[in-house]
Amino acid sequence: MTFLRQFARPLSLGLGIVLAMTSCGNGNPPAPTRAQPVQNGTFKDSNIPQNPPPAVAAESVFVVDITSNRSLYAKNADQRRAVASTQKIITALCVLDAGNLDKPITITSYDTLCEPTKLYLKPGEQYTRRELLQVLMVKSANDVGRALASDVGGSVEGFAALMNRKCAQLGMRNSHFLNPHGLTEPGQYSTARDMAIAARVAYRSPLLRSYFRTKAFTFRYNDGRTRLIENTNKLLKRLPYVDGMKTGTTNASGRCLISTGTLNGRSVIVVVLKSNTPNIWSDSEKLMRWALERPNAN
Repeated sequence: MTFLRQFARPLSLGLGIVLAMTSCGNGNPPAPTRAQPVQNGTFKDSNIPQNPPPAVAAESVFVVDITSNRSLYAKNADQRRAVASTQKIITALCVLDAGNLDKPITITSYDTLCEPTKLYLKPGEQYTRRELLQVLMVKSANDVGRALASDVGGSVEGFAALMNRKCAQLGMRNSHFLNPHGLTEPGQYSTARDMAIAARVAYRSPLLRSYFRTKAFTFRYNDGRTRLIENTNKLLKRLPYVDGMKTGTTNASGRCLISTGTLNGRSVIVVVLKSNTPNIWSDSEKLMRWALERPNAN
């Protein structure tokens, strides 16, 4: 028994040393990362490559790897601000939740009174939810957004309640919406991080992804007229691997862009809020290239 007690002491001491080395990393502090820490648990942090992210004019930025859910870069990602038409991503998710995409919608006079970007629908015309949803994602027409909201939610106010319910469901804790189109209203806001959550969910929809990557298509009105609908996202033409997602602009929000891209089996979301006209496309392009083209991005 005396021998066993004498043997147990060094064994316990050795185990204590091993456990201390394991839990404390052998005394070496973890390597610093260049991204701001992600605190709400929605996205996972990981070691960021040594090359720093590019300087951008945008006031809020969030970059996330879609597959791994790894946050790559954050700049004022939790600052509440107007996000303009990028919130139409939530509008689209609510329309998808309602289903019955081939249901016809009759346009009302109220639907048409929504400036400035419009499809110029006329009262009494009928289009399916599917037809209008495509225009909403590609051209960002506000009259279309209002028509979809009135149909799905019974009213703009009713639809806003659906939008906020969807945000709560997705864990978008810093978002509150009052309309389907993103025109400025007091008390309406989101964040770069929250919009990345919405974008990641929308990216999972094959239908929405097909709309996001559409560069142009021809829309046919009830009277037989046609109109070429061109995507407002110019990044689709600047980078061959960009495949979406949504633009937004108001005086309050500045220039905003949520973009997605896929290269060499990796996909990322880049959220850029409160940029400006000279920099919105270059801001997004630089961040997209940084996230996908760097040699040590894996």
